[in-house]
Amino acid sequence: MLHWRLPQELGGRGDLLFNVVCKECGGPQAPSSGSICRRCRDEVHFDPRQRGLTESRVLVGGLRAHVPYILEVQAVNGVSELSPDPPQAAAINVSISHEVPSAVPVVHQVSRAANSITVSWPQPDQANGNILDYQLRYYDQAEDESHSFTLTSETNTATVTRLSPGHIYGFQVRARTTAGHGPYGGKVYFQTLPQGELSSPLPEKLSLVIGSILGALAFLLLAAITVLAVIFRRKQRGTGYMEQLQQYSSPGLGVKYYIDPAMYEDPCQAVRELTREVDPAYIKIEEVIGEGSFGEVRRGRLQPQGQPEQAVAIQALWAGGAESLQMPFLGRAALLGQFQHPNILQLEGVVTRSRPFMVLTELMELGPLDSFLRQREGQFSSLQLVAMQRGVADAMQYLATCAFVHRALSARSVLVNSHLVCKVARLGRSPQSSSSLLRWSAPEVVAHGKHTPASDVWSFGVLMWEVMSYGERPYWDMSEQEVLNAIEQEFRLPPPPGCPPRLHMLMLDTWQKDRARRPHFDQLVAAFDKMIRKPDSLQADGGMQDRPSQALLNPVVLDFPCLDSPQAWLSAIGLECYQDNFSKFSLCTFSDVAQLSLEDLPALGITLAGHQKKLLYNIQLLQQHLRQLDSVEV
Repeated sequence: MLHWRLPQELGGRGDLLFNVVCKECGGPQAPSSGSICRRCRDEVHFDPRQRGLTESRVLVGGLRAHVPYILEVQAVNGVSELSPDPPQAAAINVSISHEVPSAVPVVHQVSRAANSITVSWPQPDQANGNILDYQLRYYDQAEDESHSFTLTSETNTATVTRLSPGHIYGFQVRARTTAGHGPYGGKVYFQTLPQGELSSPLPEKLSLVIGSILGALAFLLLAAITVLAVIFRRKQRGTGYMEQLQQYSSPGLGVKYYIDPAMYEDPCQAVRELTREVDPAYIKIEEVIGEGSFGEVRRGRLQPQGQPEQAVAIQALWAGGAESLQMPFLGRAALLGQFQHPNILQLEGVVTRSRPFMVLTELMELGPLDSFLRQREGQFSSLQLVAMQRGVADAMQYLATCAFVHRALSARSVLVNSHLVCKVARLGRSPQSSSSLLRWSAPEVVAHGKHTPASDVWSFGVLMWEVMSYGERPYWDMSEQEVLNAIEQEFRLPPPPGCPPRLHMLMLDTWQKDRARRPHFDQLVAAFDKMIRKPDSLQADGGMQDRPSQALLNPVVLDFPCLDSPQAWLSAIGLECYQDNFSKFSLCTFSDVAQLSLEDLPALGITLAGHQKKLLYNIQLLQQHLRQLDSVEV
C-alpha cells in the first residue's frame, strides 16, 4: 500500500489528480545499479486504478520477489498537459522479499469416472524458487465448503477418488516452496459421471468420430420424438408432459432431453413441473443492479426456513407490466430450471402464486464478463484468459447437445435471445437486446434468421475476441451496416494486442464463411485443453506454421504512399478528432508517431479505451510500413 502527502501548492485549482508510474529495474539476479529500467510488466496492477486517482493512496499488487521497482507518484490537474515541464512527482524504491509462489492460474480436467476425477495444472506464473509439491483442495458443492479435503502431489497431476457419482466438486491448487505455501488459485468445478456411465481414455480423433455418430443418432431420435410429441399432444392433454417425456426418452444413449415450455398451453403448469416455488416471505429485495430483458434486476437475499442465506439476482414482472410478457417470462424460468451445469447460471426459485411474479437466479458477484475485464485490463495472463473461454465453451457444448422435445432450440437462442447467462469464474455475460446482436451473429443468421450450433460457434468466436481484448466492443465504432458490409467482404477481426497467434487462428476457424467448416464446441474445448496443458503454445510465435495464414481485411485499408502527414493518417483511420492534439505536441512526422506507446496517450488527451486500442493497432501497422521502407532503402 502506497501513501503520499498532498502537494504544498495546488496552483490555485481544485481538480487535483494523481498518476502512478511503475518502473522495473533489472531482475531477481540483476543488480539495480546500472540496470536499465523499463515499464512494469502487465501483471503489476493497481487498486483502485493507476491514473486519475483522487485519493492519496493506492494498492500495488503483482510485484515479483527481489525485483527492484521504482514507483513514482505524479500530481496533475486540468492544465498540466499545457505545461512544457513534466508533472511534479515523488519517487520511492521498492523491493519485496515475499518468496512463496504465486497462485496456480488454472486447473483443468483430464478424465473422469463415476467415483473419481483426474485433474492437472500448470506451474505458477512466479514460482519464486523450486516447487516442492502441490496441495489440491476439493469439496462437494452440495455440502458446506468447510467440509473440504486435501491431498498432496509432487507432480502437477492428481487423481481424486472415492467421490460420489453425478456430483459436482470444486477444486483449488496451491504450490509450496521452502518459503511455504502460496495462495490457492481460483475455484473450478467438475462433475463426476452418473452411476452406470463409463469413461475410457480414447484417442481424441476417435472420440470425435464417436461423438459425431452419437450426435447423428440423437438428431434422428429427436426427430422421431418431435413427431410423437405432436401426435400425443392432442390425445393426452390431461397428462403431464414430464410423464410423456419419460415415455419417449432413451437414457441408454446418454442424451438428456429438455421440454420446450412453449409446449404448455398454461405457462404456470410448466413452471410448477420444472421449477421450485419460493415463499416470498423468505426473500429480501435490495438495490437495483442492472437491466434485464423484462425490466430492472435487483440484488436480494434468499433464506428458506432452516437453510443458510444466499445472495440472489431477482427479476420481477412489477405492477403495470404488460400481460404479454407473462408467458416468455415464466417460460424462460421453466427452461433455465432444467439446466444442471456448473458453468450455467443456476435457477434458485420462482414466485408465481402471488404478485409480482419473480425469477430468482444465483448472483454473479463479480458482474458481467465484459465490464469485469475492462476494469482489470492487463491483469490476466493468456493462460488465465484461455481458461475463461474454456469455461464458456464447456457450457455452450452442454447447451448445444441439449435435445428439446417438439422444437429444437439452439445454444445461441438459449444463451442470448432468451438472455440466459453463462458463468465463467462466477462471471456472466451481459444481456443484449435483439437489435444489438448483429455484431455477434453469423452471416446466415443475419440473412435467414435461423440459429444453429454452427452459428453459435461463430458467436462464441466473437466472445473469444472480446475476452482477449479485455471487453473491447467488437468492430469498435463501426455502424451495423459497415459491419455487415465488412463481413460480406471477408473482413475478420484482427488479433487483439498481445493475443497469441494460435488463439487468433482458432477465432478465424469459428468465422469460416462455410458453416460446415467451423469447429464443433467439443473440438473447441479440446483445443483449449491442449493450450492449458502446453502453455508454451501460447507464446508469441506459437503455431504460426501449423496452417497457411488467412488474409485479413484491416478495419481501414491504408494507402501509406498517399498519406503525407500524421494529420492525414489520423483522418484515414477515423480519429481526426485528435489532429489538434498531435499538432500541440509537435508530432509532425510518422517517425514521431511510431514511437508512441500506451503510456503516452493520456498526455495527448486520448483517454477512451477504444480509441487507445484503435490508435495502437494502427501504430503497429505504421511501424511495419516504416520497417518495410527501411529494408527497401538498404
